[in-house]
Amino acid sequence: MLLRHPRPLLSLFLRRPSSPSLIPFHLSTFAAAKPTSPSSSSLPIMSSSPPTKLSKKARRELPESVLKHQLDICSKTNDLARALSLYDDARAKGIPLSLRIYNSILYLCSNGLTEDLGLERGFEVFEQMDLDGVEPNEATFTSMARLAAIRENPGMAFEVVKRMKASGIAPKLRSYWPALEGFCRKGMAEKVYKVDAHMVECGVAAEEAELRCILRVSVDVRRGDKVYEVLHRIRASVRQVDEETARVVVEWFESKAGTEVGLREWDAERVKEGVAKGGGGWHGQGWLGVGKWNVVRTQLDDSGVCSSCWEKLVCIDIDPKETEEFASSVAALAHEREMKTKAEFMRFQNWLQQHGPFDAVIDAANVGLINHRDLNFSQLNSIVKKVQSLSPTKKLPLVVLHRSRVYGGPAVHPRNRLLLESWEKSKALYATPTGSNDDWYWLYAAVSSKCLLVTNDEMRDHLFQLLGNSFFPRWKEKHQVRLSVSRNGGISLLMPPPYSIVIQESENGHWHVPMVMEEDELEKPRQWLCITRPTAATGSNAKLSGLF
Repeated sequence: MLLRHPRPLLSLFLRRPSSPSLIPFHLSTFAAAKPTSPSSSSLPIMSSSPPTKLSKKARRELPESVLKHQLDICSKTNDLARALSLYDDARAKGIPLSLRIYNSILYLCSNGLTEDLGLERGFEVFEQMDLDGVEPNEATFTSMARLAAIRENPGMAFEVVKRMKASGIAPKLRSYWPALEGFCRKGMAEKVYKVDAHMVECGVAAEEAELRCILRVSVDVRRGDKVYEVLHRIRASVRQVDEETARVVVEWFESKAGTEVGLREWDAERVKEGVAKGGGGWHGQGWLGVGKWNVVRTQLDDSGVCSSCWEKLVCIDIDPKETEEFASSVAALAHEREMKTKAEFMRFQNWLQQHGPFDAVIDAANVGLINHRDLNFSQLNSIVKKVQSLSPTKKLPLVVLHRSRVYGGPAVHPRNRLLLESWEKSKALYATPTGSNDDWYWLYAAVSSKCLLVTNDEMRDHLFQLLGNSFFPRWKEKHQVRLSVSRNGGISLLMPPPYSIVIQESENGHWHVPMVMEEDELEKPRQWLCITRPTAATGSNAKLSGLF
C-alpha cells in the first residue's frame, strides 16, 4: 500500500530536479493549460463494490461493468476518441471509476497512435485519478512513462520509473523502454547506461530489444568497451540475434572505431584460461588484434566448421550441477503450477526413480500429431523404434502421453491398444493424469535423466518462459531432437548439433554470430556472421591499441 500525502499520487513524482536535462513531471509539461471541460471536475465517487446479493447478470449490467466492457472494446480497436467520450460521460453521470478504468484510458492515451489527443488528455486523466484517491500500479506508471516518451522527454520517463520503485512498486521490463529508447534516440549514452544499471539493480533482465538499444548507442559513441560487454550479454542471454541486431553488429565491426580498438599482443595462456573458465566458446579478455575486420555471412557444415574461415566452432559445456539445479527448479515450478495434481507429479517423480533413467523421452502427443488431426500411433511407434535404435543401451524411450489419449480416441483401436500395453509392460509409458499439463512431465523426465527430448515443440510459451533464458536455451540446444517431414510423408530425426548455436569468440579474437531461424526454416542452413581479422603474434606483455 502506498503512503498517502496531501497530493498523494502527484507527490510520487518529481520535485524540482537538479539536472537541467530533466523537466519536472507536472501538469504543465503535458498541457498548456488545465482543461475547462466538465470531465476535469472532481465528482463524488460512489463505492465500486456492488451489493453482495446481486446476481451475476445484475452485476454485469451495473454502469461500471458496462463501462469496463466498452473500454475493453476501445482498447482492442485502439479507439481513444471513443474511450475519452465514454470517460467524460461516466464522470458527468458520477459513475465510479476504478483503477482498471483509469489504466484503460491512460494506456490508450500513451500507445502513440493518437499523440496529440493522448498528450492533451492523458495528464488530465492522470490528475483526476489522483484527485479521486485511486492508487496507481505498475501499469499506471508505465503509461505515464510512455507519455513522457511521446513528449520526447526520456529524463521524465526515467524519473517515473525511479518514483515507481521508491513507492514500492516493482518496475517491469516494459516500464524501462520509454526512457531507454528515448535516451538512445538522442545519443545520450551515459543516460542509457544509467537506465541499464537501474534495471540490473531492480533485477529486471534486458532482452534483445533492450540490449540492441544499448549496443546501438555504444556503437554511435565509439565505446569499444561497452560494445564488447553488450555482445557478451547478448551471447549469454539472447544467444542468436535477429536481423536488426545483426545490422548493428556489422556496423560496429565495419566502423573505424571497431578497426582501431584491440590488443596488438596478448597473453595466450590467460586467454586459454578464460576459455576454460567459461566452459568454451568465449574468453572475455577483450578485443584481440587490430586492423580491419572481414565480415561475411556464412554457414557451418554438420560438424560445425565455418565455410568462410574454416574455424571449427565448439560445443560449450553444461555444468552437471547446473543441470541438477535446473531439474529441481522444473519440479518446484510443476508443484507450484500443478497444485490440484501436485501429488500426482510427486508420484511421477518416484516412478522415474524406480524405472529411470532413460536415454530419451518422447513428447508423444506432439510426435503423433505431426501431419495428422488425430494421434497416429503408427507414426509414433516408428519414431519410438528409430530413437531406440540410436540408444547405446537399446532401451525403449519413455513415452509421455496424457491419460485421455491413452484410454480414448484412436487408443481404443485393438492394434493401438496392444502397442500401448507393450510399452506399459516395459515401463516405457507414462500416462499423465487428468487436469495436468503433460509438458511438465516430459520436460522433467528429460532433464532429470540427462537425456534426449524428442519434440517439435519450440517451448516458447508462457510456461517455458517461467524457466528463464539463462540455462534452459543451452539445455534445449544440446538435448532437443526435432522431426523433419519429407514431401512423401517420411519423418527423420534432426539431432542436436555437435556445436553450440550461440555467439562464439575464439582464442584468436574471431567472432561467429548465429542468426535466428523461424520454425518453417528449421531444415535450411542457419546463417552466421563470420567476423575475422589478421592477428599479431601473442606475448605475455599485452599492449592496448584502444579501449579494451
